[in-house]
Amino acid sequence: MGLDMYLYAKQYLSTFQPEEKEKAEQIQRMFPELAGVKNQYDDGAVRYITAEVGYWRKANAIHDWFVQNVQRGEDNCGSYYVERKKLTELKTLCERVLADKSLADELLPTASGFFFGGTDFDQWYFDSLRNTIEIVDAALKLPNHWDFEYHSSW
Repeated sequence: MGLDMYLYAKQYLSTFQPEEKEKAEQIQRMFPELAGVKNQYDDGAVRYITAEVGYWRKANAIHDWFVQNVQRGEDNCGSYYVERKKLTELKTLCERVLADKSLADELLPTASGFFFGGTDFDQWYFDSLRNTIEIVDAALKLPNHWDFEYHSSW
């Protein structure tokens, strides 16, 4: 048990775009159990490609940032769309705190919760900031037609 956090990249596959339609058809061929599953337009069932591009465990300061800046204060284990500019903001905050650790409590405070992990500004905390920078850098290298979604569970 504990706070698990995920960043997903999602790409919509439009059946009106030939290359995207081909991707959807390839995926459906790879998963024969999808044969016969159609939508109301009878043009296949695959609409999105989703990939996990980030994972954190008990990085409660990062989770709280998502709750406050993406989830409008709702901490409910839901899935939320994340704008690219929000990921850039998070990365910048992590870099600022790593450059001046005295800013940690002001810019990226820890948050307590049921099985959320420690609330000290210790090695675990600073490692989670470094991990966040790596995750965001990798995610933002994806082409602009990929969207992002944050999800947490505990």
